[in-house]
Amino acid sequence: MGLWNLYFLAKLYLFHTGQMHPIWILNLGFALLLVVPMESRILAVLRQVLAIFIGAALAWRESALPPFERLISQFSNIQAFTPAYLLELFQRVVSVQMVVAVVVTLLAYLMVNRWIRTTTFVLIALIAAPFWFGLGITIPGANANQGGTQAADSPRADINATSDYDAILAAFRQQEAQRSATVAPLTATPDAQFDIIVLHICSLSWDDLDAAKSLNHPLLSRFDFLLKNFSSAASYSGPAAIRLLRASCGQQPHKDLYDPAPPECHLFADLAQAGFAPRILMNHDGRFDNFRGYVEGEIGAPGIKMEPTDGVPVAMRAFDDSPVLSDFDTFDHWYKQHLARDKTPVALYYNTVSLHDGNRLPGKRLTSIESYPLRLKTLLDDVDRIIDTINKSGRRAVVIFVPEHGAALRGDKNQISGLREIPTPNIIHVPVGVKLVGLPTTATPEPVTIDAPMSFLGLSQLLFNLVADSPFRQGAPALSQYVQDLPQTQMVGENEGTLTMKRTKGYVIHTPDGVWVEQQ
Repeated sequence: MGLWNLYFLAKLYLFHTGQMHPIWILNLGFALLLVVPMESRILAVLRQVLAIFIGAALAWRESALPPFERLISQFSNIQAFTPAYLLELFQRVVSVQMVVAVVVTLLAYLMVNRWIRTTTFVLIALIAAPFWFGLGITIPGANANQGGTQAADSPRADINATSDYDAILAAFRQQEAQRSATVAPLTATPDAQFDIIVLHICSLSWDDLDAAKSLNHPLLSRFDFLLKNFSSAASYSGPAAIRLLRASCGQQPHKDLYDPAPPECHLFADLAQAGFAPRILMNHDGRFDNFRGYVEGEIGAPGIKMEPTDGVPVAMRAFDDSPVLSDFDTFDHWYKQHLARDKTPVALYYNTVSLHDGNRLPGKRLTSIESYPLRLKTLLDDVDRIIDTINKSGRRAVVIFVPEHGAALRGDKNQISGLREIPTPNIIHVPVGVKLVGLPTTATPEPVTIDAPMSFLGLSQLLFNLVADSPFRQGAPALSQYVQDLPQTQMVGENEGTLTMKRTKGYVIHTPDGVWVEQQ
């Protein structure tokens, strides 16, 4: 088999390290195809050409790379990536150490192959593997290729073939389809009314905070309500925005997000009926993957367009080289206009991509992974300044800090850093905080920590509770009263074709092939 021996030896090594799950029966068939003698030189050349395509497709199928069909469907978006970002992504997959290892292995193989029939040993290993590890077919990709994952701790993935998880998921779907938040009109007197500021943060999870050593940032201790077990459900921005903007109803299946939702599901439409004027603001142009279109379509009120940001300074360049504006300056620019023109309460949806993968800071030769802690500190500091600015203005506000999804900063054995095809708990478990700005100076409420599993329905109900009985009025109830009986939601992550459910220990993945894969 010549150099093809290295192909199979590399697979054996990657399988041993848990980075690949070969489909053994297909690899054995492929190897046998390569060792069949070919008398015709033309046929031999054609076989080598065909083998290159077969080998590449098979390795991709078995690896932790994104699904090939996903890349095809996202090709127009990938075309927008800058060369620097494409190079960064390539380096995450192919490291310098990996290249050195390949060169050393190749040299060693060329020397050893002179005295040892390597092909014989490779064929023995490939024949033995299906008997020892199974055919591999029952692990559908066991990786991100099919929305699945690799085995957690052993060569054999722990597959639960029973209907238990199907029943749990069906019960979850049935429950969520029937739930909605209770909306009440704005009842506060004018002197107790307030604005609602929703800060939708791209790419931040509890795991990212830990990886960036930012768990002790002062902002987290300023929140009056801290939701510590919140599920964003989605791991990409478009679905994340739709889920937030439809927060008044239970968690929808991913495929239903692109169908019209009942009017009562639209959070900002509910707030508009309660007396809040909807507004949209972003620190980016919102054009990538039609994000702006999703937001303007799901805001639930006709004619609401993104607020202008002319003159706001650029803080960095995005992965597609579009400008990313300073978060504080973007908000401050809008807020000054808001103070001058809006006498009634507003409900602002603000979206920031300052933490998005691929962003580049000016004047710094850092990858987006390396610059993430710097960008995170700046963003958290800016939110601190936003709270202070609102407080100094004399207006009251409920500020909601809610990430879209995590950044997958650390990555894992199933997907490289930054890849979020599998919506694992580390990606969808996000920090959510609510700050009441402008409480009476005599009020020193005890912060409320919510440990129960919760998602957008619970957050919207908390917000509606605050709307129904303003915390800024004299004699308002204790903060703990606002979180009584909030609807809980189990942590279920969803992408196109892939679903995860949190367990007491670890989680399970439902692949597009209908198989449940248990992970620790």
